[in-house]
Amino acid sequence: MTENQQWIYTTRPAGEVTEANYELVKAAVPEAKEGQLLVQALYISVDPYHRIQQAATNTWEKPHPLNTVQGAAVVGRVVNDPQGTDFKKGDIVEWYGGWQQYGVCGAEKARKIDPSVGSISTALGVLGMPGRTAYFSFLESGKPKEGETVVVSAAAGAVGSTVAQIAKIKGCKVVGIAGSPEKCSFLTEKLGLDACINYKDFNTQEKMSEELKRVCPEGIDIYYDNVGGYISDSVYPLINLRARIIICGQITQYNGQLDQPELGPRFLHHILYQRATIQGILSRDYAGRMNEMVAQMGQWLKEGKLQAVETCVEGFENLPEALNSLFHGKNVGKLVVKVAQ
Repeated sequence: MTENQQWIYTTRPAGEVTEANYELVKAAVPEAKEGQLLVQALYISVDPYHRIQQAATNTWEKPHPLNTVQGAAVVGRVVNDPQGTDFKKGDIVEWYGGWQQYGVCGAEKARKIDPSVGSISTALGVLGMPGRTAYFSFLESGKPKEGETVVVSAAAGAVGSTVAQIAKIKGCKVVGIAGSPEKCSFLTEKLGLDACINYKDFNTQEKMSEELKRVCPEGIDIYYDNVGGYISDSVYPLINLRARIIICGQITQYNGQLDQPELGPRFLHHILYQRATIQGILSRDYAGRMNEMVAQMGQWLKEGKLQAVETCVEGFENLPEALNSLFHGKNVGKLVVKVAQ
């Protein structure tokens, strides 16, 4: 434990985020003070919201500062003996440590992980921020009822695949939208979705609308939106009375279009006619309720009702490339980078 490596975020991307927006540096391993944990990263998260934070203008917060360690959630191992805390050397914890191999964490900012519930990497996925987002936003904003039709865009992603599974647990008809035949097969054959649309086969609003009409002849009661763009434009005319629309992400807009948003069709008349509800959600809205989510989702995992869907890339050096790959649909489920044993 003589050296620390860090990815420093140095320039704002104009379009796609790449390794050119970062610098890999070596630094000394930091020293933990009393009441602090020294954490060695084992798994580091890459998430679409990282690209939102790299916008030049404010979103839900100020832009990610330049010339600092790229922020991210981390699952790691406590490697010091943190006196005066409820933690001990060897504990597995989750914290917002960023893209670095070692970091110092205040005990109050760390969440102890129980490895008996599942792979420790699930603390970044189905039992972490994406799971929290999916669980609370879908159940509390979506208010699903048995027999309703739910459409989930980016259904093979970290949040989408979890929402789709929860919707099935709640007895809904679930239609996913994903970006390859393989992903669609996975969603229908492995996760039990009722149907899946490969958006690359229906690459205009008109084509997507016709396919949605075919697979959702009874209309759409809940739309869980992770992508925006023409896919969402295709959904609005098909919503039912009192439909619920949950805006979790707009990934089609992230690479260079956050500061100058792409304009789309006017759709609010459909919201008016059907007296529908649109709710934007952020994971941080539910940050204080992790234990509540983990208790229920962990139980579903143990019962086999819920699967932890994950893509794991190995190598600390591959973090920027892994982040970029999110915007090319290369992952199924939560994308994590394993950086140590």
